[in-house]
Order: sequence, then C-alpha cells, then structure tokens
Amino acid sequence: MIPLLGVAPQALFAQLLVGLINGAFYALLSLGLAVIFGMLNVVNFAHGAFYMMGAFAAWFLLNDWHIGYWPALVLAPLGVGVLGMAVERTMLKRLSGIDPIYGLLLTFGLALIIQGLFQNYFGASGLPYPVPERLRGGANLGFMYLPLYRAWTLLFSLAVCFSVWFAIERTPLGATLRAATENPELTRAFGVNVPRLVTLTYGFAVGLAALAGVLAAPIYQVRPLMGADIVITVFAVVVIGGMGSIMGSIVTGLLLGVLEGLTKVFYPQAANTTVFLVMVVVLLVRPTGLFGRKA
Repeated sequence: MIPLLGVAPQALFAQLLVGLINGAFYALLSLGLAVIFGMLNVVNFAHGAFYMMGAFAAWFLLNDWHIGYWPALVLAPLGVGVLGMAVERTMLKRLSGIDPIYGLLLTFGLALIIQGLFQNYFGASGLPYPVPERLRGGANLGFMYLPLYRAWTLLFSLAVCFSVWFAIERTPLGATLRAATENPELTRAFGVNVPRLVTLTYGFAVGLAALAGVLAAPIYQVRPLMGADIVITVFAVVVIGGMGSIMGSIVTGLLLGVLEGLTKVFYPQAANTTVFLVMVVVLLVRPTGLFGRKA
C-alpha cells in the first residue's frame, strides 16, 4: 500500500484503532462525569479512582474467587457502584446546596486517599489481567491486524454509551432525572424521592467508571495510578463537549481519541497536549463547550 505523508498505512490504521479505543474509554468515563455534574452539580475528581477500583475488583474476583471476566463485567460495576452510593450518602449529601468547589475538593481528596492506599499495598507496577479466552487472537483485514478484544471493547463501550444516552434523553425515567435536576422541589411534590434518585444516579455513574476499568484491565494492566493517568484528559473531554452534556461527552470522547491517535503518527511530540490545546481553543470560542447550553 502507498504511504501517506511518509507514514505506512498499517501504522496509520493501527493508531486509528488505538485512538478509537482510547476515545471509547474517554467517552465512557466522561459520560459518568457528565451524569454526575448534570444531576448533582459536583465535579467528581474521584472518578479516576473508581475507574481504577473497577479494574482491581475484576482482578480480585479472578485471583481470589476464580470468577472470570464475563461475570466481572456485572459484579465489579455493581460493587463499586454500591460504594459510590455510600460516598454520596455519607459525604456528598452534606455538601448539597453549597459552593460546588467543596465537592471538587472532597472528591479530589478522596481520590488521593484511595490511590495512596492501593499504591501502598500493590506498588506502582501493573498487574496482568488475561484477555478472556473467547476474545483472544484477531482478524487479518488486509490493511491491518484487528485484535478481537480491542474490537469488542470498542463496540461494547459504544453500545453502553448510546444506551445510556437513550435512557436519559428518550425515556420517562430520563425525564424524571432531568426534572429532578432542574426543579427538585416540584419533582418531590409529585411523589418522587429525589434524594434516593440522586444517590442511585451517582452510584450508576460510578458504576460506569468501574465498567470502563474492567474493560481496560486486559489492555492496560491493573495499576493503582491508572485512574490518575486518564482522569485529567477525561475532564478536558467533558469541558470540550459541554459540562453535563451526555451526547457531547460521547462524541467528543471519540473524536479526541482519534485526534490523539493521528497526532501520535504525524507529530508524536504533541500527542499528550493535543486534547488540552483543543480545550483552550473551544473555551475561547465557545465557553459552554461544543454541545453545552448557556445557563
């Protein structure tokens, strides 16, 4: 195949695949952040720690209880989601109605504590998590080799993202969630238990982060700082897409993942700063984000 701008097509397509997979993780994580901000008005800096805990939950299930990957896709998000609900009920609920900066500081401190505990016990090195047997190997597409697990990760992440978008934007439950966000007093007058709804929503969003951690474990290994490595980029994705915008988080996550992958091919030195350069430009041109709305 003819090189494009001096780059072999195989290398270009490989980086596009890596970019799409990273973008799928960005979308899944920023989706949870957008749900939490939209519902609770909390900038959840502990999201990366919950992502890491999802990966460790899958690792514990496999190594301590011999429970494999497929059950872990359900059990790990459930367990971390319950922990998230406990955090909301015991900590974040006390900050309701005051300046959001306190929620940011609380979740930032919580993330440091969680990461410190895991790093103290497991160290900084990664722990291997095997690819499930059914998804080992790959397919030769002629222009590139496509690993089956990476293809599964991309398709499953997209299915989850758009399912959540549909549930929030196109169902009665989503309408109730939006109503509770915009006018909690009126929603409570219709018999809806708003505090319980908020707790369940936070637990669900945290569970999405844990699900992303389980999906990432066979690709990136399980490390205490794996959440810290990605959470800043995910926050940039949320800001670019528009704080609280579900579709903005999904589309922006995917696009920025692809852009990051292409940058690694054509100008590797800028790969780690591309997302933040885009964020600066978007904030200058459209401060509410690409899909955000003015308050």
